[in-house]
Amino acid sequence: MATAWDADEAKLSLTSGGRVAHGGSRAAKPVGPASSAGPRARRRLRPGPAIPFGLQIGPVLLVLTWVVGSALGWIDPRILSAPWTVIEAFVRLIEQGRLQDNFVTSATRALLGLGIGLLIGTILAVIAGLSRIGEALIDGPVQIKRAIPTLALIPLLILWFGIGESMKVTTIALAVIVPIYIHTHNALRSIDSRYVELAETLRMSQKDFILQVVLPGALPGFLLGLRFAVTLCWVSLVVVEQINATSGLGYMIDLARNYGQTDVILVGLVVYVLLGLVSDGLVRLLERRVLSWRRTLAN
Repeated sequence: MATAWDADEAKLSLTSGGRVAHGGSRAAKPVGPASSAGPRARRRLRPGPAIPFGLQIGPVLLVLTWVVGSALGWIDPRILSAPWTVIEAFVRLIEQGRLQDNFVTSATRALLGLGIGLLIGTILAVIAGLSRIGEALIDGPVQIKRAIPTLALIPLLILWFGIGESMKVTTIALAVIVPIYIHTHNALRSIDSRYVELAETLRMSQKDFILQVVLPGALPGFLLGLRFAVTLCWVSLVVVEQINATSGLGYMIDLARNYGQTDVILVGLVVYVLLGLVSDGLVRLLERRVLSWRRTLAN
């Protein structure tokens, strides 16, 4: 005989979308989405598909803010020249030939320093990564250099090399060596030991081992270090060209500072920004092409 307690439970089950079990049983089986027998939907944790021209959205918004602020008078032209004033100065410098000459000088210094730094940093990383003796001799001095900002060495480099091109190129090379070494050396030491055992089993020569195992395995770390190296290359170039230089974009900026030409300063800074963005974009493109076989979160 059903009690009042059982009747109340049956009503509660029916009003909540459930179904009372046969025979007046108190056990109820709820009916609804929660009881579906299908597998639980997998949640996607990836960033999602790439946004077309996504890397350009931030810079474009920054430029639009500059344009709107200048047009509405929110930005004092004595502090930050309007974009159209900078464009006029850009055209004027090109007509005078000053921008092209200074750009060629700066690009030559940057490429020389970057090339020398890449070569030295990669060689040191390979030696320290494949030899305990090499690591003992090389890693310590590189870590010391890492702790000392490259720009802090400029007074000493001026005493050693003077104020000519040697000092400027050496400063850029020293800034480039550290990120290349750190990331390449770390990538070398992170190569799976099974590949090394396989190379030993196949009796590979040292040359084939470096070309077919070491360098491909260290390539992701090298490319990451290259992105940092390119950035430090331009940063160092800006500084060294403002120290007793007679040409280059940094010299042009420093000369404009003496005469209070904000528009010319901004032209030089915009050129530096474009060089940095283009060089970083080229390294990204190279990374996608060379490492297209990898399946990562970015893909």
